[in-house]
Amino acid sequence: MTLKDQIDRNNLPSHVAVIMDGNGRWARQKGKHRIFGHKSGVTSVREVTEAAAELGLRYLTLYAFSTENWNRPKEEIEALMSLLVTSLSGETKTLMENNIRLMAIGDLQNLPGKVYKKLQASIDKTADNTGTRLVLAISYSSRWEIADAAKKIAAAAVKGDIKVDDINTEMLSEYLNSGKIPDPDFLIRTSGEYRVSNFLLWQIAYSELYFTDTLWPDFRKDDFFKAILDYQHRERRFGKISEQLGSEK
Repeated sequence: MTLKDQIDRNNLPSHVAVIMDGNGRWARQKGKHRIFGHKSGVTSVREVTEAAAELGLRYLTLYAFSTENWNRPKEEIEALMSLLVTSLSGETKTLMENNIRLMAIGDLQNLPGKVYKKLQASIDKTADNTGTRLVLAISYSSRWEIADAAKKIAAAAVKGDIKVDDINTEMLSEYLNSGKIPDPDFLIRTSGEYRVSNFLLWQIAYSELYFTDTLWPDFRKDDFFKAILDYQHRERRFGKISEQLGSEK
């Protein structure tokens, strides 16, 4: 029986988020430039996206480029932006074939014009697809997102559209850049690092976390299915105790 066949389709996370880490180290191990690792990681993006679609997951969010990544060497940033354009152009056909809808979160206005145009074109073309939602986090960081939401709430309060006493956790969630996307049930990070790197900090308050030593360019469908199987052996209590969960069934 394959790993995929072992998965309980009645116990799937509705939203899986992935920190795709290890491209640079993978390239160095092979005596190549970091850019080679980023290019090789595109295959893993395709594999994981197809795996999510095959399982029928509703949302898959991939951490593609953080706001902090703008501080990397200019050569690497330019190569990454060029890779984004090429990938978006090349993979849109695959998204259509798999009924996948592309979405994006982050400070998108900060992207180079050509990248933003290609991204928006792919988003528009897949807008009517009804399968898995593939969310790319680009020029994204959670602290930026929370600060941006706070500014919007403050502006609305100044205008008199909301009262200070109306502000609560639900309202803040709605004002987040990702406000229309449900919180992740499951967060995967590759490459053996044990941190969340300013990614969806508000949203992963009760997410299950999974860390693997596999570097991103080596991460394939079976690695994804293995992670989902691990998730299915977790007990999600949301602050309650096991006995309470049992009495609610």
